[in-house]
Amino acid sequence: MAVTSSSATCDGFFIISLLVIASSLFGTSSAQLNATFYSDTCPNASAIVRSTIQQALQSDARIGASLIRLHFHDCFVNGCDGSLLLDDTASIQSEKNAAPNVNSARGFNVVDDIKTALENACPGIVSCSDVLALASEASVSLDGGPSWTVLLGRRDGLIANQSGANSSLPSPFEGLNNITSKFLAVGLNTTDVVVLSGAHTFGRGQCVTFNNRLFNFNGTGSPDPTLNSTLLSTLQQLCPQNGSGSGITNLDLTTPDAFDNNYFTNLQSNNGLLQSDQELFSNTGSPTIAIVTSFASNQTLFFEAFVQSMIKMGNISPLTGTSGEIRQDCKAVNGQSSATEAEDIQMQSDGPVSLADM
Repeated sequence: MAVTSSSATCDGFFIISLLVIASSLFGTSSAQLNATFYSDTCPNASAIVRSTIQQALQSDARIGASLIRLHFHDCFVNGCDGSLLLDDTASIQSEKNAAPNVNSARGFNVVDDIKTALENACPGIVSCSDVLALASEASVSLDGGPSWTVLLGRRDGLIANQSGANSSLPSPFEGLNNITSKFLAVGLNTTDVVVLSGAHTFGRGQCVTFNNRLFNFNGTGSPDPTLNSTLLSTLQQLCPQNGSGSGITNLDLTTPDAFDNNYFTNLQSNNGLLQSDQELFSNTGSPTIAIVTSFASNQTLFFEAFVQSMIKMGNISPLTGTSGEIRQDCKAVNGQSSATEAEDIQMQSDGPVSLADM
């Protein structure tokens, strides 16, 4: 995930680390997740997730990046508990409507398709939070990236945290120090910032996430000086100064739909799309420069680091044991209907009802 406040708009924004957090930090939570959690109860879970995404990729090349971004945005708020997936209800303010997610986070329909397939195969077994973790691995490997053994056993939360999504998710407009602080707050470090930002090697970004760099960067009246002049010209045409901000372009100029290390070589040529991307290489004196350089020259090193960072991120405060629940529908806590579903039911019976009436 790169980074997004309207983070909002960048598929696949993330970032995780080479370094493993001290065992005391995650303690029992990481120990309670394991690779064989569904071996007896839903042995085909991973294959079901993968085949559903494979089918989705046939009509939507960016869906893999969108799905991994959902996992990132979920884990940074309340931990990896599936809270991002909850719709509005009378008692829940959905994280989907937070600034970094609204009109930006996407792929929820594919998550629903995966959950439906899993419920048909093994009802009440696989959590929605584990669906996001499995979908991230499948998305990366299907687009040419590394594969890894996903640790499983998360349970789903019963609440959402819209205010937390507004404050905790990194923004594409923030400086590196602020972004790093948000990673540190959830137990991730500077290396993780670089590694997980590498997920921007596929997916798209909307003009609204980078047009701050095109005309009046930081109030200077000039474009961001670290933006490649050729790319600048192209982006200024795509995203005119007083335009809608809805234009979309590739996060990776060279191989936009492949998971590889070209994201890092792009940064070396000042071709990072987002301010938060380019600062990893252009922020003078930053320790991130050496990490970018190492990944740009060695894709295997990046892949190995990415796997470790994804596992590490997936261990952020998971619910396990008897905490939370296994949602039957990822959009709603068991026994409740989402606002959208309730509205649809009401419309079918006696006409439309406003959310305020519910």
